[in-house]
Amino acid sequence: MLNRKLFLIAALGVIALIAMACAPAAPSAPTTVGKFQIPEPVKGKYNVAFIYVGPHDDGGWTQAHDVGRVFLEKNLADVATAYIELVPEGTESEQITRALARKGFDAIIGTSFGFMDGMETVAKEFPNIKFLHVSGFKSNGTNFGNMFGAMEDMKYLAGMIAGARAKADGKPSIGYIATFPIPEELRLGNAFAIGIKQTCPECKLDVRWINTWHDPVKEKEGANSLFDAGAQVVMTGADTPANAEAAKEKGKWAITYDYLENCKLDSCLTTMYWTWGPIYVADVKAMRAGTWKPGAEYFDADAGGLGLFGFMEGQTPKAGVPKDVIPLVQAKLKDMVAGKFTRFDVFAGEIKDNTGKVIVPKGEKMTQGDIDQFAPGAPGFAAKYGMYWWYENVVAQLPKLGP
Repeated sequence: MLNRKLFLIAALGVIALIAMACAPAAPSAPTTVGKFQIPEPVKGKYNVAFIYVGPHDDGGWTQAHDVGRVFLEKNLADVATAYIELVPEGTESEQITRALARKGFDAIIGTSFGFMDGMETVAKEFPNIKFLHVSGFKSNGTNFGNMFGAMEDMKYLAGMIAGARAKADGKPSIGYIATFPIPEELRLGNAFAIGIKQTCPECKLDVRWINTWHDPVKEKEGANSLFDAGAQVVMTGADTPANAEAAKEKGKWAITYDYLENCKLDSCLTTMYWTWGPIYVADVKAMRAGTWKPGAEYFDADAGGLGLFGFMEGQTPKAGVPKDVIPLVQAKLKDMVAGKFTRFDVFAGEIKDNTGKVIVPKGEKMTQGDIDQFAPGAPGFAAKYGMYWWYENVVAQLPKLGP
């Protein structure tokens, strides 16, 4: 009897080994995706991966995020971070997001508009991982949310400065370098235009589309095109201070974007910049505590994530900023930081477009759906007015949408 039992146990063991050999192997986490090396999580830490559309030291949008990433790691115990840079938007970003999820990162943060759809797809496949998309509008209410800040507040103030400078120079023409024809870029351009009108009612704003977030050559070409067309001040929506370099060569003025340290040339009047560190600390702390609500997070100037160089605490306005506009900007910024003037006040009616049509009637304000999207908006996130319009002092045509 004993021999039979031993034989049966041995036979079952052999069958189990054969079954294991025949079963399909679980997919392993890739170490590379195309040319991209996928980083490893750090054992014993809460691991957060960042996906960047540009280089981490671009002097603009991505560098501001990377400064925030470093701040997060230094200011939140037991958190480890990693990043992958220069990731194209679209299919490739989805592959990178999925590879990071397979590696076992606890949270993945994508920092460009074109990463949104890919993150939405991957979030469904990995319900136990947190996904945060910066600058989009989609979320699933469980593990995928979006987050952005009201940079339109700072663009409005920058418009006041640009208008004052152009008026003082007697050359009421201003330029805007826009990246892609998405609601964000029209929103920020319109906020800038509304600010311009506060200090220079006669000023006009022209636009050049460059269809890239980061390309110093195209950015400078766009700036030169605007300067050659008569612009006295050019503001950029792209990553680098190339417009300030062009302004220096032309003897004119520029307003840069995204990063605190990119307004060093004398030709630069100010920069509108992001301070992502405290925002990331708050979000990751909530993720770890299980209190994070993955919906639409959109902060104003009172959250501490936005800045206007020369006007924040401890800073001095650049020499090129007209003295008469300084107290006006300071007063409005004070109201913003106190929560008394928000993005909805920037886009309060009456607003007319550059065809004379009333977009927002007097006494009404845009909603978040209007600020984020073209009308009619996404299902459940309506846009009554949307952002497919140019403010009345803009001389450019609306960009073509779609193929």
